[in-house]
Parts: sequence; structure tokens; C-alpha cells
Amino acid sequence: ICLSASCSVWLSKAQTEFKRVAEENVTLPCHHRLGLLEQGSLDIEWLLHISETVQKAVITYSGGRVYDDLNEEQKGRVSFTSNFLAGDASLQITSLQSSDAGKYICKVKNAGQYEWARITLKVVEKPSKPKCWLEGELLEGKELSLQCRSSSGTAPISYRWQRINEEDERPEHLPPTSRVNISNPGQVLLKNLTQMSTGLYQCVATNEAGQESCVVQVTVQRAQNIGMIAGAVCGVVVGLSLLFLVVRLTIRRKEKKRYEEEEAPNEIREDAEAPKAHLVKPSSSSSGSRSSRSGSSSTRSTANSASRSQRTLSTEATPHVTPPQYSQRETEGKEIEPKKVDYTNLMKMGATLVMVPAQSRAFQTV
Repeated sequence: ICLSASCSVWLSKAQTEFKRVAEENVTLPCHHRLGLLEQGSLDIEWLLHISETVQKAVITYSGGRVYDDLNEEQKGRVSFTSNFLAGDASLQITSLQSSDAGKYICKVKNAGQYEWARITLKVVEKPSKPKCWLEGELLEGKELSLQCRSSSGTAPISYRWQRINEEDERPEHLPPTSRVNISNPGQVLLKNLTQMSTGLYQCVATNEAGQESCVVQVTVQRAQNIGMIAGAVCGVVVGLSLLFLVVRLTIRRKEKKRYEEEEAPNEIREDAEAPKAHLVKPSSSSSGSRSSRSGSSSTRSTANSASRSQRTLSTEATPHVTPPQYSQRETEGKEIEPKKVDYTNLMKMGATLVMVPAQSRAFQTV
């Protein structure tokens, strides 16, 4: 029987279970007395029992060499703590993970003698930072649900909602109308919302490894404020639509004006011809009177009277008097002025001056 302190683990089975938080480090003790027997035949082996039938090697010493890369999950994170040849073969594991949890066995063999230790390692993870969100309407008189949940962490995880004083960040009690869901503590129902319900709310997720929290802002709005905001939004939308319409019409008007200015020089315009005067001499005073009256009523009778007057005038007039001559436009587009006539002599001879309207010009034969 070994009475030394180094043998206490084997005799008293003291502290065979370790519990550590993930990401921390742990040292699993293993002491032996077999190092002094034969140096060349000493074997040390750490095994992890995953199940009753499955186990994997963690680290070993054999033939004067240490093997610490036996599995990928713990590669680079396991080592012997001190002088394992002298009697301390304790195992150190850094940056603990949840996969490191399980039953570890330390076996020491030398010169046909065996010693071993069994240690249970539990790795607990504190809750991940929870997610906070709201469900419901932020209106007076309505109900609002506060939701909180952590995606990972060692069970059980407890949730606690509290209100935070925004001035000094001191936790306060929830409003009297709040109700906690017993089956789901991460849910709190705020009933009959009022302006007093507005504030900052915090959810704290806790387990044996630690705690994490999240916050959410609650802002209760009045119903009339919602109507005013909706009206303002509609007004802005209508105003922008009208502004867009006015700008578009202005642009189209400018484009149309510019198009008309560009097309104006290409238009061909004709000037109206000036009315022409015709001189006729009736065969008698009575026929002249009839010709004048009929000229106002019929274009054809006026032309006939003018022809008879011209024939009479050509037989009775003096040789030096000639009727006015009219010529058509020359090919170059110019008009030749008619020859001047001595209207005084014609009037003495009884000729009558008749003005033929421009409208009837198309029906005359000059």
C-alpha cells in the first residue's frame, strides 16, 4: 500500500470528476510509481471512452517517444504536464470543446506492473448571445410579445426579462400588465400597451457556465400619430407625382416648340395676288346700267358686258387711245406693269370704270 500523497488518487478515488467551461484549460491528474523500475520499458497511455465499446487514444509514451497527434480533434491541444518519467503523467487539455467531454483512463505499465486512473470530464458551454425580437403591434391598447432565445449552450438555459433604466442602466421590474410564459420563459407578453410601456428591455440567458444578454427597444405609438404619419406619407407621394408630371409636361412643351422652330424655314408660302381692275364701255347708257347691276349678281354677265364695251370702244375711240394691256407673270416670276391709260378721255367718251372683285377672277377671260 502506498501511503504517499501522490497515491491519494488511486487509494481514495478523490476528485474523479471534473467540470470545466468551454474554451478554458484543464489538467487531468495521473500519478504512478513505475518510473524507477525499468526506464526503457515504461509505457503511458491516455484513452477517451466515447461509449462502452468505442474508445480512442489521446496521447501515449512508448519506446522513449511521445505521440500527441493521434486524433485530429485534439491535435495540438494535449500534452503531458511535467516529468512523466518521474511519476507525474497528468494530461493537460487547452481550449476545451464540447467534444472533449467523456471518460478518460490513464494507464501506466512497466516491468509487468500496471497502474491506472479513471476521470470523468464534463465540458459546459455558456449560452450563446441570445437573439431578441418583438411580435405584435406597437400601438396603444394592443398586445406585444417579447421573444428571446440562445442558439447554443449547455442545457438547461434559463431566461429572464427585465426593464432597463435608460438613465443609469439599472435593471427594473417589468410593467404590471406583463405576463411570463411558464412553458417558454424566453417569452413575455405585454398586454394593454400604454406610453408607460415604452422603454428598453433586456433578456438574460443563464446556465451553470455563465450568462449572455440582449436588449430590444419598445416604442409605443398613439393611433392618431399613425394616421398623421400615413397622411404625411401620402401627401409626399402625391406631391412628388405632381412635380414629376409638371416637369414632364414642361419638357414636352419645350421639345414641341423647338421642333416647330426647326420646321418653320422649310414651309413654302405664297402671297395672294392683288385684285385687278377692268375697264368696260357699254354700248349705251341703258346697257351700261344693266351691266353694272348684273355685275354685282353674276360674274358671267359682267364679263360679257365688258367684252361688248371693249369692242365698242375700239371702233369709236381715237387712234391714240389704247385699252390697258395686262400680261401674265413672266417665267422669272416678275409682273409687268400695265400701260397707263388716259382715263379722262375715256370718261368723256362715255366709258364706265368697273372694279371686278378678286374672287371672280378665276371666271374671267382677259
